[in-house]
Amino acid sequence: MKLEFVVSQAVVQAVQSLYNVEVLSDSVQLQKTKKEFEGDVTVVVFPFVKAARKSPEDTAREIGQFLREHQSIITDFNVIKGFLNLTISQVYWVKQLNDIANQIDYGVVEPAVDAPLMMIEYSSPNTNKPLHLGHIRNNLLGFSISRIQTANGWKVVKTNIVNDRGVHICKSMLAWQLFGNGETPVTSGMKGDHLVGKYYVVFDKEYRKEIKELMAQGQTEEEAKKNAPLMQATQNMLVRWEQGDPEARHLWETMNGWVYAGFDETYKKLGVDFDKIYYESQTYLVGKKQVEEGVEKGVCYRRDDGSIWIDLTNEGLDEKLLLRADGTSVYMTQDVGTAKLRYDDFPIKKMVYVVGNEQNYHFQVLSLLLDKLGFEWGKELVHFSYGMVELPDGKMKSREGTVVDADDLIDEMVQTATETSQELGKLDGCTPEEAHEVATMVGLGALKYFILKVDPKKNMVFNPKESIDFNGNTGPFIQYTHARIKSVLRKAEEQKITLEPLDTSLQLSEKETYLIQLLADYPEIVKQAGDDFSPAVIANYTYDLVKEYNQFYHDFSILRENNMALRNFRLVLSANVAKVVKSAMYLLGIEVPERM
Repeated sequence: MKLEFVVSQAVVQAVQSLYNVEVLSDSVQLQKTKKEFEGDVTVVVFPFVKAARKSPEDTAREIGQFLREHQSIITDFNVIKGFLNLTISQVYWVKQLNDIANQIDYGVVEPAVDAPLMMIEYSSPNTNKPLHLGHIRNNLLGFSISRIQTANGWKVVKTNIVNDRGVHICKSMLAWQLFGNGETPVTSGMKGDHLVGKYYVVFDKEYRKEIKELMAQGQTEEEAKKNAPLMQATQNMLVRWEQGDPEARHLWETMNGWVYAGFDETYKKLGVDFDKIYYESQTYLVGKKQVEEGVEKGVCYRRDDGSIWIDLTNEGLDEKLLLRADGTSVYMTQDVGTAKLRYDDFPIKKMVYVVGNEQNYHFQVLSLLLDKLGFEWGKELVHFSYGMVELPDGKMKSREGTVVDADDLIDEMVQTATETSQELGKLDGCTPEEAHEVATMVGLGALKYFILKVDPKKNMVFNPKESIDFNGNTGPFIQYTHARIKSVLRKAEEQKITLEPLDTSLQLSEKETYLIQLLADYPEIVKQAGDDFSPAVIANYTYDLVKEYNQFYHDFSILRENNMALRNFRLVLSANVAKVVKSAMYLLGIEVPERM
């Protein structure tokens, strides 16, 4: 039985007996006692002062004395102003550890057969460039959130919308056509997504030259951008693609094929996957149809040039373009079509879009647009808005080729993890295969943890060197602690020591009691991470748990403890810290090694 429930019921009984007032257990305010005060649970007594007709301090003392006399799990109390701090018996905490030890999937709620379905969209790459550092944060957040929501009892469908058509894609296609000389991933030795991204940069370089030339001839910058031959050719290619031109379609299929093969490699390295992938090329026509129907319904309107818009000024927004004058669609059109297809395909209860905060306005518009088009789920969509990620030396720009490539960063992290682990002797005794496996686990763990420990809503700076540190709030520190515990447990097994049910009469230290309390918090931490859509809640809890365990490991003997009951307790405690660490890191998409 949860401690909060037991204490709440006890407080209800105390108030009724002392003051003859009935209160609901839901109205009892409980908090975890602050570390600077003695106690485990704090009761806020201000709501009962009126009934007691006494000062907050006297009310707290009366309730505390009643609880100590009538509740065996409450052994002591102290009062700080209007706050009653209760000390919970060690017998209760030992029983708690026994309960935790008996639960294989502790802290996780298995989705029921009829559980509601949450669809989570993440990644959403364009097929004109490889994945970069910004995509890494997106993928890691989306994948972790999907695991966290599954652990909270949701059925989850992980989905990806690939932006495989449009002006940006045509820029890479045209540049390859004009400047590529038939280059392919095979002839160049480049990953397909890298090769296509190369020509996106080439396009921008040549386009800038044309703009400069036209401006020298007297055109304004805006005129030059519009009239540049490369831009006009790109627009023409997009129109031909939408009209089904065989040449444009063949080039598009070929180059996208190169990109998909490259993406798959990166996703595999990163350890993320999807249950369903949608493609803009398959959804934009559905979106166009919905927009055309919106004109018929009077929701949207057509301008004289043939473009279609929606007016959202009454909702505090502005007018939004939905179809261009030449009939080509925009991202909003595609998102409408994708949403309709998804709700046709799945019984979605909650739709979550993992997209950066620069798209906040876009999702405000999408929600209103879907609602006005008659989709009842429009207002219910969730935009999981997260901050940008940068490197210590600043922002990244795809067009200028200054992005941090995801593949390069992953390889660099694994290489750095290898070098650091070797320097510290963490790979001593490992075979080359084991050393590579551990280094890969540590390198990726460092990358993922450093990104996920930050509040998703905040912008962040990713520092590769800081992330790989084996001390402090890092993935390697947590991974090494897990390996350390597993080493202790292996030694116990070698000594034929078996873990037994715990002796509830044990006298525990404050550190040992606090570790059990941290373990007892885990289910609530998982729930909070789900409610807040925040892997950072899991990450920072795990660091706190590991930090406390390392202090315990430093201060107390485990295998050398002469008291057999106490030795057994410390082994059980260690085993369950490792279990919770592994579970928590799994929710972050991070593996933990058995040995280092």
